[in-house]
Amino acid sequence: MAGEIHMVSGPVVVASNMLGCAMFELTKVGKEGLTGEVIKIEQDKATIQVYEETSGLGVGDPVVRLGHPLCVELGPGLLDNIFDGIQRPLREIYNKTKSLYIPNGVSIKALSREKKWRFIPEVSVGQKLEQGDIFGRVKENSLVELRLLLSVGHSGRVKQIKEEGEYTIEEVLMEIEEEKGTWTEKMYHTWPVRTPRPVVQKLPACNPLFTGQRMLDAMFPCVQGGTTAVPGAFGCGKTVISQSLSKYSNSDVIVYVGCGERGNEMSEVLEEFPELKIMMGGAEESIMKRTVLVANTSNMPVAAREASIYTGITIAEYFRDQGLNVAMMADSTSRWAEALREISGRLAEMPADSGYPAYLGARLAFFYERAGYAECLGSDKRKGSVTVVGAVSPPGGDFSDPVTAATLSIVQVFWGLDKKLAQRKQFPSVNWNLSYSKYLEVLERHYKKIDAEYSPAMCKIKEILQKENGLSEIVQLVGCGSLGEQEKLDLEVAKIIREDFLQQNGVSAYDRYCPFYKTVQMAKNIVLYYKKCSELMELRAVPNWETLKNDTKDIRHRLTRMKFEDPVQGEAEIRKKLMSIEEEIERTAKMMTE
Repeated sequence: MAGEIHMVSGPVVVASNMLGCAMFELTKVGKEGLTGEVIKIEQDKATIQVYEETSGLGVGDPVVRLGHPLCVELGPGLLDNIFDGIQRPLREIYNKTKSLYIPNGVSIKALSREKKWRFIPEVSVGQKLEQGDIFGRVKENSLVELRLLLSVGHSGRVKQIKEEGEYTIEEVLMEIEEEKGTWTEKMYHTWPVRTPRPVVQKLPACNPLFTGQRMLDAMFPCVQGGTTAVPGAFGCGKTVISQSLSKYSNSDVIVYVGCGERGNEMSEVLEEFPELKIMMGGAEESIMKRTVLVANTSNMPVAAREASIYTGITIAEYFRDQGLNVAMMADSTSRWAEALREISGRLAEMPADSGYPAYLGARLAFFYERAGYAECLGSDKRKGSVTVVGAVSPPGGDFSDPVTAATLSIVQVFWGLDKKLAQRKQFPSVNWNLSYSKYLEVLERHYKKIDAEYSPAMCKIKEILQKENGLSEIVQLVGCGSLGEQEKLDLEVAKIIREDFLQQNGVSAYDRYCPFYKTVQMAKNIVLYYKKCSELMELRAVPNWETLKNDTKDIRHRLTRMKFEDPVQGEAEIRKKLMSIEEEIERTAKMMTE
């Protein structure tokens, strides 16, 4: 089972005497036992990508085959933890080594073997179980209770089950009698990262993913189990959007993968997340209790960056199988693709567009395909979802970049960030003329349940923004004075929409998160103001727009102040204040008509 190093080229090692090895088999390379993975086989030689720094390796050093692919450990202890790209626990490594960097060959289990968890059995001796059935529960923390599931491919009658009590994850909790023998279950199991976890069936996704960002929730919504791309140049706010989703979305579990991220951005996540609180059952809870962080920063080995995406999506699928709604943030898939390009170049593969490998699109599609809303294995018919939000960093914000183009052909929602909007401090800097969502029809039924007037109001807002886009060139050429009265109204209301509805202050206490009921009422108020002004000018109740603008100055001031209503006041209070604006618009329009 051992070979030897034949050649070293950066993170790629060629080993000889490797007859019988399999693709993606895990290996230990060199005297320090660096972790690697077989990515190419040619006769008795195997090409291995090493997930650690390869300096110090020499020709003739041993290569040991482990006989299994790269796997992750799935069980209690994942939440409120931070791992590297191959699921090594970074806190534990630092506590044991006191080193700022991961020492070569360090081997620490992902999940603690010492900590005890309280196990509650759900089955009894003699009961028949199928794959995916729940045999026990473990309370991970005050936010998440884990269901312990019978492993895929196994079924039989319970031969032995432990009583309620505290156990480590290594202790055998249950034995089942199968036709081929006895199978044992522990609190945790392993799963290969490149193999999607099976489900009964994928289902059409129909529940909205609320982000707390008005522009995204109102104009380009995503669903729980959907796929979204967030492309944009440096400084446009991709990471801020990903972090806002992690903080405020209506997901049960968050998996945040910093793939090739700068170290200072990842450190901000680690500093901010433990301080953030969410309200659950009337009590404040730390957001880290529902979060798993996978950090593979830009100064870490490039090969592990390629694996980090698969590590994150496999952890997300594990929580989906619990019947939870999971949101996975991949920041950024461009740097993941750059890792693919570097490895491909060292393998001397034929390059395609911009040097990326020809299979770039297939790898991206395979990754995004693992998202979805699904019926999980098990007799209780659980349903869970994995939503994937992938940030993309095209050079110079060029959306024709191969990674961006391949991603947009796969995903259903596109939040295109605009450098010019970011420079004007319009955040989120999502370009409403370029972005789109293919889930609007799916969510129509849901919106009608909330408010039947909401969808027509959003259509009118998009129409006003399109009119402004068409008028902008005329205004630049001849000025506003040459426009008609209705066109002046269009520009004024479009300005309110842009600056007071779409723009959101992510660092303010009052506007960093906007609940959907507030978004709905704000949109309705702006559209009602526009319609009533249009009607008054059609009826000739006012001589021109300038007069009407002065007469409704107080209403416009209130419209621009809607976003300052802090959600801390509570839903009833905010609804009352925003509906009073609607009543004032109706009352004023009636007085001016009479």
